[in-house]
Amino acid sequence: MDPATLIGIALAFGALFAMITIEGSHITAILLPAPMVLVFGATIAVGIAGGTLRDTVKAVKALPGAFLGKTTPPQKLIDQVVGLAEKARSSGLLALEQEADKITDPFLRGALQNIADGTDGDELRILLEDEIATRTKESRNAAKFFTTLGGYAPTVGIIGTVISLTHVLENLDTPSTLGPMIAAAFVATLWGLLSANFLWLPIGSRLKRLSDIEAERMTLLMEGALAVQAGSQPRLLGERLQAMVPAASGKSAKGAKGGKAQKSSSSSKPLKKAA
Repeated sequence: MDPATLIGIALAFGALFAMITIEGSHITAILLPAPMVLVFGATIAVGIAGGTLRDTVKAVKALPGAFLGKTTPPQKLIDQVVGLAEKARSSGLLALEQEADKITDPFLRGALQNIADGTDGDELRILLEDEIATRTKESRNAAKFFTTLGGYAPTVGIIGTVISLTHVLENLDTPSTLGPMIAAAFVATLWGLLSANFLWLPIGSRLKRLSDIEAERMTLLMEGALAVQAGSQPRLLGERLQAMVPAASGKSAKGAKGGKAQKSSSSSKPLKKAA
């Protein structure tokens, strides 16, 4: 579990409450039911209206992942694929069918079953790339739903403020109540901005990031599975997959650069001596 979203949202609202307290106000000043009902209710409603019911259902199902989303370390995936490569080299590709039954990841399991069934490498690549594209598109739609809510919320808050100010203008004959009524009117705008920047936009960004990570994970597994099918040597396969991971790639590049420099340095000494 990666608690980044929970921590970020909690800190954002904590800063808000700290500001209210420091200014000598009270949190109940912004916890007004009417503007909150309008902002949250109308924002979600127009978000639903801007898409399809299927989009809404998918977005709701994806919401827990924004707070509880798990990410698999790339090294764990690489070790798993290298182990499959060693199994394929020692027992043949048909042995991957038994290994597939032990794997819980449906993407990798499907790839191994296709390899065991003798699917052509080019056809398998097309199949896996299409599956990656489809899954990525679905997860991006969920992220887009919440990002769209972040665009609607401030405008809905302004609508609430206009409605409240209209009510204020109807009561100009009672000056003693104008101050509290005007203050309450701007609470709708406040909640529109808060909900957009403290909730909807961060959730949308989080889901988009998780979608990118999942696409990278599936791409890594796809390249590994295709290399296993092609009979790649396990050690070389591990190095190739390491190069696909940004951190590992930088480390490998640094090591290669250092090795090259060392080789160049050592080779220059004999030349100097020969001279």
